[in-house]
Amino acid sequence: MRDLGFRTLDLRGGGRAEDQATWRSLCSRAAGLEGEADAAARAIIADVRARGDAAVCELTSRFEQRTLTPEQFEISREARAEAAARVSPDLRAALVTAARGIRVFHETQAHGDTGLEIEDVSLYSRVAPLRRVAVYAPGGTAAYPSSVLMAGIPAKVAGVPEVILVTPRAPDVVLLAAEIAEVDRVFQIGGAQAIAALALGTATVPRVDKIVGPGNAYVTAAKRQVFGLCAIDGIAGPSEIVVMADAAADPELIAADLIAQAEHDVLACAILVTDDEALVPRVTAALARQLGDLPRAEIASQALREHGAAVVVDDLAAMVAAVNAYAPEHVELLVAEADEVARQIVSAGAIFVGAFTPEAAGDYTAGPSHVLPTAGAARFASPLGVWDFVKHTSVLRLGRAALAAQAPAIARLARAEGLEGHARAAELRLRETT
Repeated sequence: MRDLGFRTLDLRGGGRAEDQATWRSLCSRAAGLEGEADAAARAIIADVRARGDAAVCELTSRFEQRTLTPEQFEISREARAEAAARVSPDLRAALVTAARGIRVFHETQAHGDTGLEIEDVSLYSRVAPLRRVAVYAPGGTAAYPSSVLMAGIPAKVAGVPEVILVTPRAPDVVLLAAEIAEVDRVFQIGGAQAIAALALGTATVPRVDKIVGPGNAYVTAAKRQVFGLCAIDGIAGPSEIVVMADAAADPELIAADLIAQAEHDVLACAILVTDDEALVPRVTAALARQLGDLPRAEIASQALREHGAAVVVDDLAAMVAAVNAYAPEHVELLVAEADEVARQIVSAGAIFVGAFTPEAAGDYTAGPSHVLPTAGAARFASPLGVWDFVKHTSVLRLGRAALAAQAPAIARLARAEGLEGHARAAELRLRETT
C-alpha cells in the first residue's frame, strides 16, 4: 500500500502548538498575489501594451511553443462547427444535459430595475448587461469544457451581446461546449498575454468589459493587474475541498471526494475535518486503494501529501468552526442532520449536502456555476452568477419642489466640505425667474 504522507492535525482540546500553527497556515493560504508569476505578468502586460498583436505572437511562441499569426488568433465559425461535429454523440448528450441544468438554474437569478417614485422624485437602479465579456478556459494538463458552460451560459442568460472564449488550445469538446453555450467568438490564445490583450485591446483582439474563468498562476496574476482596465470575477487560487464527516460517514466516499479534488493539480487542497479519530486511518487506507488505478494518481498523491490534511476536532460545533475558518471553495457534509449543519456554514463557495451530492455534481450537471471563490475568498466573495454580467446605473430625477426641499441640506453639506460650487449648483436652479 502506498505511503501517502497524508498528515493528521489533532486540534482537540486546543491541540499541539505545532498542529495549531500548521492549521493556521492552511487557513491563511493566498492565491499567489506576489512572487514570480506576479512579476512575469507585469512584464507581459507591458509588452502587450507596447506591441499589441506582435507581443501576443512572440509570447505564445516562447511559452507554448506554438506559432500563430494574428490572422490565426480567431477560430472561424466554420472550423468551430466542424470540430463540434467530431465529438461523439454520448459526450455531446452529456454536455447538453449539463447545459440545460446550468441554464435553468441561472434563469432564476435574472432580476430587473428597482427603485421608487414619490411625488416629483424618481430614483432607480437600472440593470443592464455588460456589452462584451471574455471567458478564459485553461488549456494545460486537462481540458475543461464544463468551465465554458459554467461561465458562458450565465453571461448569455444575463443578456451579454458578445461573449468571447479564449483558450490556448481548443480541443473539439471545448469548441462544442462553446457552441452549446452560444459563445460568439473563440480565440486560440492563452496565458497572461491573452489576459493583457483582452483588457487592453489589440488590432485583432477586442477589448472586453470583464474577464471571467480560472487559469494558472500567471493568468491569475495578470487578471489581478488588469483590474481597473476591465472587471474580473476574482482571484482564483488552486481548487479546494473540505469534507466534514462524522463517525457514521463512509470512508470510501470521503476518499473519493478528496481524490476528485486532488486530481485537478498538484496545488489542489483536500481536507478532511472530523470529530472521530478512528475515521482517519480508514480514510487513509481508502485513499491508497483508490489511488492505485487512478490515471492522475501522481498528481493527486502530491496534492494530498503537500496540501491535504485530516483535521481532528472535539465535536460538531468545532467542525463547523473549522470549516468557517478555512472558508473552502467546496464543502461536503457527510454528517447527521446535514441540512441543519449547512445553515451554520457561512464561509464556503458551495455546500454539498449529504452522501448523494458529490462535489462532482456541482462541477458538471447540478446547475450552479462551478466558478467559485478560492484561497479563503469565500469569506467575502460569491459564486459566479448572472449578477457578474450586469451593471447597475443610478437614474435620478427631481422636480422643482423636491430640489427646493433638499437644497438647504445640499448647500450646508457642500459648504461644510469646502465645495462652494456644489452649493451654488443647487441654489442656482431655484432662482426666481422673471
